[in-house]
Amino acid sequence: MARFEMEGFDELLADMKRQGELVGEVADRMLMAGAEEVKKAWRQSAERVPHRVSGDLINSIDYARKPKTAGDIRTIDIYPQGKDRKGVRNAEKAFILNYGTKTRTASHCVDDADRASGEPVMQAMTEIWEKHLEGMK
Repeated sequence: MARFEMEGFDELLADMKRQGELVGEVADRMLMAGAEEVKKAWRQSAERVPHRVSGDLINSIDYARKPKTAGDIRTIDIYPQGKDRKGVRNAEKAFILNYGTKTRTASHCVDDADRASGEPVMQAMTEIWEKHLEGMK
């Protein structure tokens, strides 16, 4: 779906790489904290979409409680999980809301959420990293 970008992340990654901490408990905690911020932004953005009917989509926005490895990269997928009461995949509904159809205007709610979450994600991850560095002293 949307591409997530944030400022300052490259510097944080470079610092983690110098410390040899790109993988492990600290990196996973940072990913989890960032995922929680993205989840909040997705839910807030979805709340503003006027097509809301039951709230199933909003309530389904979540992520796995453990990061996974894809190649050499640790990731967490954040998206609407499962199906609604009618059996429609929540991720499909989010895609349609974000990009629209011939008859429904795009809301760009996912794009908006990803943009809005950049700064809170960076703050949450940096806070964990700084606490880790303080503990090393």
